Amino acid sequence: MKNRREFIKTGFALGAAFSLADLGGLFAAEVPAIDGTSPVPAPGAGKSVLIAVRDGDRVAMLDQALAALGGIGAWVKAGQTVLIKPNIGWDAPPERGANTHPALIGYLAKLCFGAGAKSVSVFDKTCDQWQRTYANSGIEKAAKEAGATVITGDDRSFYREVAIPGGVRLKTARVHSLVLDSDVFFNVPVLKHHSGALMTACMKNLMGVVWDRGFYHRNDLHQAIADFLTLRPPTLNILDAYHPMVRNGPRGTSVEDLVEMRTLLASTDIVAIDAAAARMLGHKPADVRHVKLAAGMNLGTMNLENVDIRRFKLA
Repeated sequence: MKNRREFIKTGFALGAAFSLADLGGLFAAEVPAIDGTSPVPAPGAGKSVLIAVRDGDRVAMLDQALAALGGIGAWVKAGQTVLIKPNIGWDAPPERGANTHPALIGYLAKLCFGAGAKSVSVFDKTCDQWQRTYANSGIEKAAKEAGATVITGDDRSFYREVAIPGGVRLKTARVHSLVLDSDVFFNVPVLKHHSGALMTACMKNLMGVVWDRGFYHRNDLHQAIADFLTLRPPTLNILDAYHPMVRNGPRGTSVEDLVEMRTLLASTDIVAIDAAAARMLGHKPADVRHVKLAAGMNLGTMNLENVDIRRFKLA
């Protein structure tokens, strides 16, 4: 009972910080929603752009984020092959928050086909048994209904050994061919607490595209996470932060591990989006070591004061 009381107290504290302090300024100076027909302003000189949307359902927030970035046509061209990489690590239903919500994946796949994509593929190298995880997460059904091809991450023949060009600890890795060969690579994780890495968001989600994730754990987890970015950063990162898991991650135990924040973030700068995610969970970005390491490797911007943050409130 004590642990439950402490969690409820913590959950309310996080919720209050989100609504009243706007995550230390992440949602200050919001602007009205846009429909994608207006010109997208260029970022300030040398700045990364981070889109922060809140208070809508997941599909509406994704629509707003993409509109603020020029629409799906700015990312997907006719005839291109598209990879959508969710977090599908755990055998858990959508309401548990252990995986990316299926509504996002199905809708994004539909948008890609609407933009003329030749193919859309979805996969993850799961932690739990992959057939159960794909099914019970709801992602397999949502992706297939949108016309996407769902591929296993559990077949070694789909992976190719490649050099990691800027790797410090991760020098080579067997990487799924979809990552290496797709024209467009959408990284669409869920925001969660992680018992070993403090947080899992966009950077850590990419552990699910390599065959031997155990290598990361044996050889400096945080450095290996940062190293992978030197191979191929995603085309766009879209972070599902509707109801982040704030304890017992990465799998969680029940819906009581979640705090509703009704937020979605999007950016090409994977360090900036993870820095913002860290703040949403009450951490300083530098406290998440892989974020700090990636920033030190010039793979993105950790200091959000140097990021062009475009904020939208839908409700």
